[in-house]
Amino acid sequence: MLRFSLLSSGSAGNAILIDSGDHKILIDNGLSYKELLSRATEIGESLDNLIGVLVTHEHGDHVNGVGVLSRKQSVPTYITRPTFKALHPRIGKIDPIEHFDSGETLFIGPFKITSFRISHDAMDPVSFVVETQGCRLGLATDLGKATHLVRERLEGCHALVLESNYCPLMIRNSPYPPAIIQRIRSNQGHLSNADMNSLLAELIHENLQWVVAVHVSQENNSEDLVRRMAQQVLKDHPAQLLIADQERPSPMYTIQPQALEASPT
Repeated sequence: MLRFSLLSSGSAGNAILIDSGDHKILIDNGLSYKELLSRATEIGESLDNLIGVLVTHEHGDHVNGVGVLSRKQSVPTYITRPTFKALHPRIGKIDPIEHFDSGETLFIGPFKITSFRISHDAMDPVSFVVETQGCRLGLATDLGKATHLVRERLEGCHALVLESNYCPLMIRNSPYPPAIIQRIRSNQGHLSNADMNSLLAELIHENLQWVVAVHVSQENNSEDLVRRMAQQVLKDHPAQLLIADQERPSPMYTIQPQALEASPT
């Protein structure tokens, strides 16, 4: 069994809590220590038994709280060397720290974590597939293009956390400056709804239980549009479709290996 929660998802902060039952890890932490604890408490969880924090890239919405968390709880932070060197000085001291190379497989407690390179405008951006007890959780967020490597790594996952950042029509009429719009739509920016659906169509399989759309823009997208488009791909598939929220944490979702039914706890 594996449980996971999107404690926060969006430009104001990102954090994913993953629990094997006895141990927990965190993917990114763009939240303050107080907010991180508050969101975990809100869903009946804690940071007890946290054994690692993994960093995808150096942008503030993913790392602003990493340093404080490290100093408060002495939890090891796993980060590539180029990403570590690119961190803003305000992050402060991180100790203990564990460096890894993009593409490396990490073994942290009961978790097997496969890292893989993604296309984003950061120094050395990576994403992860987390496995434990026969359960596979695949993450693909903050990337401008779903490469062959991304699709290959995410095959066979029981749960997928996929970026569905913007609607091309809405962003075309966005008040954002042209340079920002160009960045978002580039191959090193973010995935559109159509990009996410195309990726999902390639990854769908009979044992897929959860599809979570994340990093949904509040200005250039809508939850209703994301849901309607993704449902066109899922159709009658039993996987549950969820949309992560910037303002509140999701429940803890449970993955059961080789099962077609799962439910939030």
